[in-house]
Amino acid sequence: MPHFPNLLTCTLFILSATCVQAATPPVPPQSLKPLLMTLNERLNIGDLVALTKWDSGKPIQDSPREAQVIANARALAAERKLDPDEVAPLLAAQMEANKLVQYGLLAQWQAAGKAPDTPRPDLGKQIRPRLDELQNRLLQQYADFAPYRHDPNCSAWLAEARNGLTRDALHELALVRATGELCVRAGL
Repeated sequence: MPHFPNLLTCTLFILSATCVQAATPPVPPQSLKPLLMTLNERLNIGDLVALTKWDSGKPIQDSPREAQVIANARALAAERKLDPDEVAPLLAAQMEANKLVQYGLLAQWQAAGKAPDTPRPDLGKQIRPRLDELQNRLLQQYADFAPYRHDPNCSAWLAEARNGLTRDALHELALVRATGELCVRAGL
């Protein structure tokens, strides 16, 4: 029986290597990081929107504009062979996250009695076209990521990929809201 210890050693090695492999979570898809970068870029534009709302005194809630954005997203989704019923909640989440940033900033500025003294781009001529451009990029990146939405590791990938993207707690919370529709849990 001189070969028995070698056989046992090999078997234990194979079992331990298999266990280590099973314990290592799959690597996140490459499409996740660019998607999150676009979502974060969109949220940062919320700062500029908040400045224009501060200056104009207009309310943050703009239901007609939101309905227009959702309708546009549904049309673009159909063109890109995406499910409009999945894209609509994704875009609604982006707008809710953006409003979260705006409400948070306006509250900070009201408490301070002033907004930052920074240049204000025009909402209609500069900010909205940029948001429309980001929406096109967002839909393409969402299409690239869509096959991974049902993966059991999706939420863990998302939490890890969001780490360090934002500059403060308000934007972190908004990014969590913006990504709330990306992963689909089993059974839902």
